This record gives sequence, C-alpha cells and structure tokens, in this order.
Amino acid sequence: MGQKIEFARPDGGRTGGYYAEAGKGRPAVIVIQEWWGLNDQICGVADRFARAGYNALAPDLYAGRVTQEPDEASHLMDGLDFPGATHQDIRGAAQHLAASGAKVAVMGFCMGGALTIAASVHVPELSAGVCFYGIPPEQLARPADIRIPFQAHFANRDDWCTPAAADALEAAMKAAGRSPEIYRYDAAHGFFNERRADVYDAGCADQAWQRMMDFLRRSIG
Repeated sequence: MGQKIEFARPDGGRTGGYYAEAGKGRPAVIVIQEWWGLNDQICGVADRFARAGYNALAPDLYAGRVTQEPDEASHLMDGLDFPGATHQDIRGAAQHLAASGAKVAVMGFCMGGALTIAASVHVPELSAGVCFYGIPPEQLARPADIRIPFQAHFANRDDWCTPAAADALEAAMKAAGRSPEIYRYDAAHGFFNERRADVYDAGCADQAWQRMMDFLRRSIG
C-alpha cells in the first residue's frame, strides 16, 4: 500500500521513510521504529493506519539499516543521535504531514516509544502521542513536560521498560497536572509485534490497537 519517500528536515537535510496514504487532508500519524530498524513489520503498521483512515509516515532513522539480531540492534540504537532523531527526523516528518493542514500524532514501539515521548515534549507540530513500552532518559525528555494528549501501553513482564518505570512515569505526569491514559498488559515486552512469536500476544495487541484508535479519534479526528 505504501511507498518510500524523502522529506525535509528542519536543518535542510533529507530523511527517507515509508509513507502510507489514506487520503488527502486526512489526520496523520508518525510511526517510529523499534531498534530493529524500518522493517516490514513497521511498514505494515503504517499500512494498517492507512486502512484505518490515517496517513502514516515511518521515518527511516537508521538510513536503510535493518537487522534481526539483538546485538546488532543494540549497536544501531546506541549509535543513534536521539536528539537529532527527535528535533530533525521526527519533527521533519511532522512538518511534512502537517503541511496539508491535518492534525498529526506520533506513536512508536520500544526505542520508538521512548522517541514518542521525546517528540511529544519537543515537537510543536504534534497534537497527540501514543507510546508502547519505551521511556527516554530524563536528559532527553521528561514525560511530565508532555502537554498534548498522551496514551501509553506497558507490559507487566518487561525487564527493559519495567513496571516500576511505568509507575514512575504515570506518577510524575499526574503530579505535574497531566492526565495520561496509561494501560498495562499481562504480556512481555514487544507484545504488539506479530513477527515475534516469542513475545506476541494477539489479545493484548488487539486491545491496545482499539484503545489507540479510540484515543486518536478523540485527539486528532
């Protein structure tokens, strides 16, 4: 359904990505990859958004590099310029999508979830954010500083984005006067990824998708 495109960054550079179009003027969603890269699974999520009526753009944060090996994925993630990805790649995607006048949301998984929070704090073109099991270091972004509608999905069996970290995020946001929608699932980290049989949970993934769709309809149309 989608196609590879390039879009402008605020600094004048260019970033590649996968774009799935639902229709001119439709609300839009930025889809941020896991640490594996912009793979077929993430492109499939963008296609799913398009079928649901949202234009979707997944920026290629690794410039074409994709892996299925955890060690290589960790190396690629460690080498990523997270501030640059936030302020240049993701903001460029938001500006590209907002040029039509539509409202834009951001969402992502794992590493992409952490970047969703960072973008929700730092990218002014965004109208909503949905995070799946990812929290950034505080020096990149503080969840308490999110001022747009925000939803998050966390796994109870997660030793990376732990239940304690999810509880701390919720407490910090509420202490700052925010009203986040936080959901927890009796599942493992990565439960939304249907390509990973070791962690995928169809029931939890379907419930999270429906909750996200309801949230997006309320937040961006």
